[in-house]
Amino acid sequence: MRQILEVLEEKRERARLGGGQARIDSQHSKGRLTARERIEVLLDPGSFEEVDMFVEHSCNDFGMADQRTPGDSVVTGSGTINGRLVYVFSQDFTVFGGSLSEAHSEKICKIMDEAVRVGCPVIGINDSGGARIQEGVASLAGYGDVFQRNIESSGVVPQLSLIMGPCAGGAVYSPAMTDFIFMVKDSSYMFVTGPDVVKTVTNETVTQEQLGGAITHSTKSSVADLALENDIEALMQTRRFFDFLPLNSREAPPQVTTFDDPERVEMSLDTLVPPNPNQPYDMHELIKKTVDEGDFFELQPGHAPNLIIGFGRVEGRTVGIVANQPMHLAGVLDINAAKKGARFVRFCDCYNIPIITFVDVPGFLPGVGQEHSGIIKHGAKLLFAYGEATVPKVTVITRKAYGGAYVVMASKHLKADVNYAWPTSEIAVMGAKGAVEIIFRKDIGDPEKIEARTKEYEDRFANPFVAASKGVIDEVIMPHSTRRRVAHALRRLKTKREERPWKKHNNLPL
Repeated sequence: MRQILEVLEEKRERARLGGGQARIDSQHSKGRLTARERIEVLLDPGSFEEVDMFVEHSCNDFGMADQRTPGDSVVTGSGTINGRLVYVFSQDFTVFGGSLSEAHSEKICKIMDEAVRVGCPVIGINDSGGARIQEGVASLAGYGDVFQRNIESSGVVPQLSLIMGPCAGGAVYSPAMTDFIFMVKDSSYMFVTGPDVVKTVTNETVTQEQLGGAITHSTKSSVADLALENDIEALMQTRRFFDFLPLNSREAPPQVTTFDDPERVEMSLDTLVPPNPNQPYDMHELIKKTVDEGDFFELQPGHAPNLIIGFGRVEGRTVGIVANQPMHLAGVLDINAAKKGARFVRFCDCYNIPIITFVDVPGFLPGVGQEHSGIIKHGAKLLFAYGEATVPKVTVITRKAYGGAYVVMASKHLKADVNYAWPTSEIAVMGAKGAVEIIFRKDIGDPEKIEARTKEYEDRFANPFVAASKGVIDEVIMPHSTRRRVAHALRRLKTKREERPWKKHNNLPL
């Protein structure tokens, strides 16, 4: 028995060593943790239960028969984050550059299948050189198997991807189908074709960082939701982020103990909106003064900053926040903002997370570039997402709510449950000046008449009471009472049930 135990421990030690100490040192020299070190930081101490530690690849071509490492190039298993179960895979760059083999993909698929069966999220830590060339089509088939799991798991259990090294070629499509992607600055990159291929085909010279680094994907492409400074920060932020998520689509959002009184009032909010309707203010202040303890986890802060998205809590329970940001492009909706908001709203609806929407929107961004790039179709994504969402939806209009953008931003017409407006809000087809120049076109040459007509229009629509008189605003509330009103609304809506006609699935305007 003792001899068997010694053999077991020897095999375990060999598996833990991965590609060997020299390659571990090389990984550390690049500022990266190893696959197992990342799991240790991510999960609660001592909670990781590894599976398939002794699995090896079965390739015998190109000298591979003599190059076998227990566990191959990925570490898989389950553990807990703050006591809640999660399944994890972590690609091991020290073993064949983390390349995906048939055995590698089978290990990932096994834990993804089990995660769906038990109803728990999956976190994938990506650090791989791509498909294992020596295995040919078998490795490509492995990618296909993982992709299919991503698709079938979507909307069933949350999926998170941490990009902590290279992720190129076909490998990028698995993270792309997960719910959220966190990347590490100056250490990770994602692209379908690398700089050398780009140079050959298009004659463009570009670095890996410029082509697919964390900054690029968290600001320009929106592929990544966050760009973190290093492995440790990425893993610790993932732990914090995980606490906002339900384990699966059948569960309510998690609830934590809070000592923040839901009846709390914030008198400073009464002066948040400036007297000048063209003067910006920071919507983050309203968000942080509404959620518990000011704890707001923002996503994609560097992409389409004219729309804010992220998670907070009210009375200890997770809520999704969508808000126009007057500090950027006056809070206007453009293509990037619409796509950003639509995907977030759909995630919240998948996982029973109530949505709070703060509205200060002057409309959709005009311009030839926006129209030719399809703002009609992209804007419809946000409209569609709000309209199909059946979770509790609470909307607060703080200032401008003009035109089609008013309708799109969780209006009563899209079956929002509770719609509040501040006394400073204006709900109209457009601003007074533009409206008057259309309605009273014949008076444009007479400044006095135009001024009088503008004043008349402002008196009529530069307030929320016309909309309230039609029932599309449920109540005009004082800004300082926003947290209390939102908390009460969510409490009432806790048992909301809404059925829609049966369908195989909708046809989202992609």
